[in-house]
Amino acid sequence: MSYAMWARGVEWLAAASTDPRNCKREWDQGHGVTLLEAGRYWNVLSVPDRLGLLTLDLLWQPTLPVPGPTLVDTAAQRVGFFLPPDPASRWIGDGLRHVGRGSWVAVPPPYRPARFLEWLIPPDGTGALHSPATLELALRQANGTLAVLPPPRGA
Repeated sequence: MSYAMWARGVEWLAAASTDPRNCKREWDQGHGVTLLEAGRYWNVLSVPDRLGLLTLDLLWQPTLPVPGPTLVDTAAQRVGFFLPPDPASRWIGDGLRHVGRGSWVAVPPPYRPARFLEWLIPPDGTGALHSPATLELALRQANGTLAVLPPPRGA
């Protein structure tokens, strides 16, 4: 990721804060994580990490656009896909959590991990997000694959 793209990603993500300057200061000088409100610029679909990582792998195809911002929380074992805000959205499935208006998301800066949070695909500042229809198809395919695989060790 180039410096210009990184800087645009910081500005785009911080714009979701009620105080973008303080948000950037917290990333640089504080704990490295800030809470951003979902629902204005983006929503997040949070899925179990095994499903999310396989889904993201399926989204990396030459025939599809580059996937949108994607965050992993290794402590909670979840992957978050950033989607366009849609108050009427109804995501149904085992372990799926749709985070929209009125909800807050812990977010590290786009340029480094913080605590247990890390960008798998950081925002590039263009406002590009995951396409809900494309994401839904990839989730269905990944879920079908996981249904026939043995559970991971220790599960």
